Amino acid sequence: MPIKIPNDLPARVELEREGLMVMSEADAVRQDIRPMRIGLLNLMPQKQKTETQLARLIGATPLQIELTLVTTGSYVPTNVSAHHLSTFYRTWDEVKSQKFDGFIVTGAPVETLPFEKVLYWQELEMVMDWTLTHVHSTLDICWGAQAALHHFHRVPKHELPEKMFGVYPHRVLDRTASLLRGFSDELAIPVSRHTETRRADVEKVPGLEVLIESDEAGVCLVQDKAKRHIYMLNHLEYDAWTLRDEYQRDVDQGLPIEPPKYYFPENDPSRDPPNTWRGHAHLFIGNWINDAYQTTPFDTDLIGMS
Repeated sequence: MPIKIPNDLPARVELEREGLMVMSEADAVRQDIRPMRIGLLNLMPQKQKTETQLARLIGATPLQIELTLVTTGSYVPTNVSAHHLSTFYRTWDEVKSQKFDGFIVTGAPVETLPFEKVLYWQELEMVMDWTLTHVHSTLDICWGAQAALHHFHRVPKHELPEKMFGVYPHRVLDRTASLLRGFSDELAIPVSRHTETRRADVEKVPGLEVLIESDEAGVCLVQDKAKRHIYMLNHLEYDAWTLRDEYQRDVDQGLPIEPPKYYFPENDPSRDPPNTWRGHAHLFIGNWINDAYQTTPFDTDLIGMS
């Protein structure tokens, strides 16, 4: 089944080029079907890249998905055109009366700031509380995961002496977890963080389960069944070129940065990096959506009621 996104969203061209079925809004209206409703609170500066990366994974599942792009109302991003925001995004205040089967909160380039110093922190706290009553399953990514862990459980983030940057080997800790159906015992996952969430802090909170971790990069995936939140601290959604672009950006700005570890062939930035995580990215998002589909109420008014 296809994914329904706004008709003129730039991501549509790339997704159709890749062979993904993308449904027009007019066609979706004609179908007598209850689509899975997923909201994407996109806090990343390069919004169009993030839209494409996540829509690619969401749209590859066999269910019909209706994707709603959401932005903050208390802070207006400056890295994206006002036209793009006004055309394709709705503020959280505009959608907060709606119910969603799934909701994604992305990372943001603010991880070295104290949470309370982030300009839209107060609004984000309201969003996180709102997910408990208006969303069936929430996926928090990178800083979004750290923010939710801090908000709900006061789990701290710790600044690293240098950026954790590369495609690190990880291992699955619970092979019975439905989120990890089909996963290899070991897998490579892109990491791009200046801070970390420590397992010792997570284990202090009853009900939190670490599902994936890395000897070098630490905690990666945490499940919170009671609050129906999934905390993904790394970036399975990244394209093959994303870390290369981040590396080149830092080099151009004269920042002290080493090439991403385990990424470029023979650690040579002039060589094209392979995407070694794509299959697990599709599995992860597919499993998340399937779990939500199997358990979400058919009547959307009942979402968040139990």
